[in-house]
Amino acid sequence: MTYRRPLIVTGEIYHVYNKSIASESIFKETSDLNKILNIVDFYRYDQKIRLSIYNKMNFLIQNAYIKKVKDSAPLIDIYAHSFMPNHYHFLLKQLADFGVKRFISNIQNSFAKCFNLINNREGSLFLNSFKCKRITNEEELLHACRYIHLNHVTSYLIDFEDLANYPYSSYSWYINKDLNKFVNTDLITSYFKSIDSFKKFHQNQVDYQRKLKKIKDLLID
Repeated sequence: MTYRRPLIVTGEIYHVYNKSIASESIFKETSDLNKILNIVDFYRYDQKIRLSIYNKMNFLIQNAYIKKVKDSAPLIDIYAHSFMPNHYHFLLKQLADFGVKRFISNIQNSFAKCFNLINNREGSLFLNSFKCKRITNEEELLHACRYIHLNHVTSYLIDFEDLANYPYSSYSWYINKDLNKFVNTDLITSYFKSIDSFKKFHQNQVDYQRKLKKIKDLLID
């Protein structure tokens, strides 16, 4: 059955997902993670130049350019992310018309070019159409955030105790504020009395999430 992506509305929050073609491992090294994080940070804004051109600028010109860009509103607001070996998840809000589509297109194209160059590879890296689900209420928001953060634990890649220091999801950015590069943590943490309650909210779901192959209405694969 063909998947039809819903109309993405500015001001709404979405769980966005896509994976690599043939489930190829693409986020397997720290260098891969660093690349995609830099790409995400760059393209969450409406850019006038490509990241490859920006990287060739001298330091002073880079600073002047990026300061001007970040004085404008971003395309999207990111609340959570997770980079699995062969796919990614974002929990984000569209702030500008077509912002999600432009953001996803830019980060996928930019990362694919880097990945293909390094790995002597040609062709598309991601599936043509990303998937998304609109978040309609507080419960869906919190459960989607938790689902995204627990992906590596659910898949038995790591134990929950290691998640607070694990760089491949934004959970560690919630726990260690100094690590945060671009995630808006204010919305999610506003629903919790403390960071400890935020941790327990995640930890209490580990066994349940591991037992299920799908989380109804949240797992979009």
